[in-house]
Amino acid sequence: MNKFLRILKHRWLDSADTHRLIPDDMAQRLAQRVAASEARHTGEVRLCVEAALPLSYLWRLDRATSVGALTRERAVSWFGRLRVWDTEHNNGVLIYLLLAEHAIEFVADRALSAQVDHAQWQAIVDRLGARLRAGEFEDGLTQALEEVSALLVAHFPTGADGVSPNELPDSVVRA
Repeated sequence: MNKFLRILKHRWLDSADTHRLIPDDMAQRLAQRVAASEARHTGEVRLCVEAALPLSYLWRLDRATSVGALTRERAVSWFGRLRVWDTEHNNGVLIYLLLAEHAIEFVADRALSAQVDHAQWQAIVDRLGARLRAGEFEDGLTQALEEVSALLVAHFPTGADGVSPNELPDSVVRA
């Protein structure tokens, strides 16, 4: 796709599209699932669904910079912006969807990345992508959340006291 058409595609979508795709009631259920998940481990999970890349990212598209690289860069930006990197145990994870590109990125903090290899993350991304393509957004995100939670429980379960402080909001970011 040429640069002009890609920019047009990204300018066409906005946060109203993310709210239409993930309405308030679904966002609330997903936030409750994040909270339930985080009660079982010491990690933090954030869900972010963004309609399109900002124009400042799109202008940088050329032969040397792929849309995949820009999507990853944007996910890492959200990871920092949402302070997922700033958790006590460095075991936060961001599940990022970019609607304009039908792209999925998982960004895990360093303690979790040291425990989970790329193939495991890619398998979760592939299953989520299949569910999203089938139009099963809530079920797909729920399944991905459950799989991420299982990894966090395996590597970072709650302590002997069973307490896991909630360091970050559980709400779904829809941008």
